Amino acid sequence: MGLKWTHTLDIAIELDEKYPQVDPQTVRFTDLHQWICDLDEFDDDPSKSNEKILEAIQMAWIEEK
Repeated sequence: MGLKWTHTLDIAIELDEKYPQVDPQTVRFTDLHQWICDLDEFDDDPSKSNEKILEAIQMAWIEEK
């Protein structure tokens, strides 16, 4: 089972493991979108994201830090 846009916490954990040196508060949404799409476990339509989804993932990543 791959990651979908609705798996915000799981995506945040994957991002934190892949980019441990990155402060998620400084990541632009365009970069965040690309990084999510590049995750090995990500399996969803890239065009189905929006600012609200990306913000939720970013907030989960901040909390994960």
